Amino acid sequence: MLIVPALFDEANKMRHFTVEIMRALDEAGIDTMLPDLPGTNESCEVLADQSLSSWQSAMVGAAAYFEATHVLALRGGALCAPSDLPCLRYAPVKGVRVLNALLRAQTLADREAGRESTREQLSEQGKSAGLTLAGYTLSPAMFRQLEEANLPGHSFCDIAQTDIGGGGLWLRAEPDHDPDQARALARIVAERLA
Repeated sequence: MLIVPALFDEANKMRHFTVEIMRALDEAGIDTMLPDLPGTNESCEVLADQSLSSWQSAMVGAAAYFEATHVLALRGGALCAPSDLPCLRYAPVKGVRVLNALLRAQTLADREAGRESTREQLSEQGKSAGLTLAGYTLSPAMFRQLEEANLPGHSFCDIAQTDIGGGGLWLRAEPDHDPDQARALARIVAERLA
């Protein structure tokens, strides 16, 4: 099973959770792999050169390389999931929701630094020249594609946060982990693959 991580800051907040899901799936006899999206973590690529399309292509390539038979996409990772494999999507979100979280974080950071910025100003700059939002340098292509990205509607099965209980870890101010949520999500995935 290919794991497509959450995007940007949500990936950081959910890193421990993601690893624990993989461990629980391994205990259930399900092999998993978690590739880095180009420009993130250990990737040698530059984030500013990436787009949602390049991330989708990378996940298609990873699925083929690892001979994945299924996909588990976390949150915004659903926007990058290969469309030719059965996919379970955990709390998937549209691209505009991912982008809005980054814009909100940037306007707050600007205000704290004594600078005034608005979403409208940041959006115009992002679409035309790209920009850095909350520490992530986005190309104009990435910005525009996130703004327009809807969730695909085929070969997918969604798992809502309410299905696993508790509050979403991506909503917390700092990275955190909930072992009960990780086990619950892994159990649901294993049941749906059976």
